[in-house]
Amino acid sequence: MASKRPFCDADFFCPVCRDVFDHPVVLPCGHSGCKDCIEQYWRVSDSRQCPLCRQISANNPSLNLALRNLCQAFLDHRRYLEELCEVHHEKRTLVCCDDEQILCEICRESEEHRNHTCRPVQEIAEEHKAVLLGKLGLLKEKMHLMKEVNVENDFAGMNIQGQATYLENQIKDSFKHLHQLLDDEEKAMLNELKLEKEKKMESLKDKIEKIGEEIGMLTTIIKDLKKELDSGDIRIIQNFKDTLMRAECKFQDPEMTAGDLIDSVKYLGNFKLNVWRKVRRSISYSPVVLDPNTAHIYLTVSDNLTCVWYGFEITEPIPDNLERFDRCPCVLGSVGFSTGTHTWDVEVEHNSSWMVGVATESVQRKGTNCLSSGVWCIGLKDEILSVTDPLESHVPLLGFEKPAAVRVKLDLSAGRLSFSDLLCENVYHTFTHNFTETVFPFFFTDCHYPLTILPGVKPEEI
Repeated sequence: MASKRPFCDADFFCPVCRDVFDHPVVLPCGHSGCKDCIEQYWRVSDSRQCPLCRQISANNPSLNLALRNLCQAFLDHRRYLEELCEVHHEKRTLVCCDDEQILCEICRESEEHRNHTCRPVQEIAEEHKAVLLGKLGLLKEKMHLMKEVNVENDFAGMNIQGQATYLENQIKDSFKHLHQLLDDEEKAMLNELKLEKEKKMESLKDKIEKIGEEIGMLTTIIKDLKKELDSGDIRIIQNFKDTLMRAECKFQDPEMTAGDLIDSVKYLGNFKLNVWRKVRRSISYSPVVLDPNTAHIYLTVSDNLTCVWYGFEITEPIPDNLERFDRCPCVLGSVGFSTGTHTWDVEVEHNSSWMVGVATESVQRKGTNCLSSGVWCIGLKDEILSVTDPLESHVPLLGFEKPAAVRVKLDLSAGRLSFSDLLCENVYHTFTHNFTETVFPFFFTDCHYPLTILPGVKPEEI
């Protein structure tokens, strides 16, 4: 009769993580490993091979109950041995605070420790557990935050794909109205869009992969910390410093960054004008184009980025990116001004609730009323025409009829912002202010009739 091979310590260690088996599973080839280790190995290798013999596993491995029970007995026995004094073979129940050693009662009475301060092992272990539990809570919060940000990144990725598809369709539709000789320009622009989409997606992929790696590391740290907390008071005390060092979280909090979305204005703003520069044929020119990445979710911006209107229907989810207004139904122009004189005309005839003017680049876009600071504008509400600035708030303008179109003229050199009627040239109001910050064309409406930026005279250099 063959003799049974005696167990050695190595029989209880996972071949992947080199630690005592945790929820061991047995593969069809007969080899065992921790459940989490086998699953992680399969994810990394992208195959269901055994880590030892490379045999493919067709089914999910089953729990190795016998090995789990043996591992638990092994851990209990090891813990029992760790609790015994190596010299006196008595249970170690005290901690020498001076030497940071774990002692039995006989060691305490020795000449080496007789005059030292000693405390019960249980007290010290409980204090260390409290510190480690605090670290565990912080790590769990960090992982929860990273998972939430990862969900936002996934959503942003889907939106980038949607934006790219939408922009591609718009570009193709616009190019259908141009002559065949412009085909090269169409291909060049589509290629530029493709490169930008790939760049944005690659950047987002890097963020997602980085957070995924950090989540994986946090998972491992949390798993080790949980295992350490269950390893017994003696082991906790012995490994406390190393465990505390491993539990330090050095990952920075993930942050949303501006400019993650595709720049729609680059492709659709003044689209025909930019394409037809080569042949110098006259087309309409818009002095201001809207930036849809800043538009409130209830606002709809036209395909050519010159009209905006209000509506409750949202056809697809819209990301709450940093540039977007989230409380007021506002949208900004795509280009900010810091010098020179700029003029644009806005058709407001059928709109019953609107504001047009300028806003500073730092205007509050999140969580509060954006009109409280950083906005200079004229508007109509309840058939009353009024002007708004950061200091005087709403000031009614009396004696004027409702305009059909408003001209906005910004002279940054002179520090003047004026609003006039485009048809009769009545000047409604002029602000005098030294604009030290870049300002953007500003539009507000909560009416379903559009505000339309009217075509202007092309700059001479075009």
